[in-house]
Amino acid sequence: MRRVWAALVRLRVTIGYTVALVAVATVLVVEGPRMQDRVIAHASTNLHNLHQGRLGTLIGSAFVTDAGPIYLWLPGLICILALAELQWHSGRLALTFVLGHIGATLIVGVGTALAIWMHWAPITIARASDVGMSYGTAAVVGALTASIPPRWRGSWMSGWIAVGAVSIACNQTFTEVGHLTAFLLGMLAAHTLSLHAPHWSVLRLVLLGFGGLFALMMFSEDAQTLAAAVPAAIAAVLISQWVRSRREPRDQVAIA
Repeated sequence: MRRVWAALVRLRVTIGYTVALVAVATVLVVEGPRMQDRVIAHASTNLHNLHQGRLGTLIGSAFVTDAGPIYLWLPGLICILALAELQWHSGRLALTFVLGHIGATLIVGVGTALAIWMHWAPITIARASDVGMSYGTAAVVGALTASIPPRWRGSWMSGWIAVGAVSIACNQTFTEVGHLTAFLLGMLAAHTLSLHAPHWSVLRLVLLGFGGLFALMMFSEDAQTLAAAVPAAIAAVLISQWVRSRREPRDQVAIA
């Protein structure tokens, strides 16, 4: 029991957030589609709500999702958050998630307002639904860059940037822009908070594998985008490794 309790304490942010997501999703299912639509509209961090002064949506939107049945994506989310919490502890995970969620939301909001003002986007986008955990999760994925061994760190970073860029090109919505923005904010958070990886165990590698697959589907959003994003990510990784292999002999000569 002590070991179980110790494990629960180490993953208290992951467990607490999971319980909150399940509770909210359960209530919305029980209340029906009409209530779900009303809650999503009220909790969305879109320009209309922010202009009305509903700043609480910056937090509340992270607990309301419209990403389909929760049992399909929640295990992948748990893998990402649990891995990060094991690597950095609870406080740093929470700070990284909040930075990505709120920071990406505000940056995308400014960009959306500018797009409407410049007549690049219809004004109806100001009321578009924008809820869920994806921005915070993307930031955690970005922050995991600091936990990747140096040999593969550049490949990890370039691969995810390629996935984000392809998703933006294919879907051309502010959500995809938010994902890539949150990923970059997560990388910034990793540097600011001095995140690192004590060691990689088998469990953590498994969490990374399943969590990475979930994040890939989250970034891509649909099968067509996924089919384009995967080759782009592979190409980015190969190019990154090639550049690294070309630089290593020069670095060795410089040291000598």
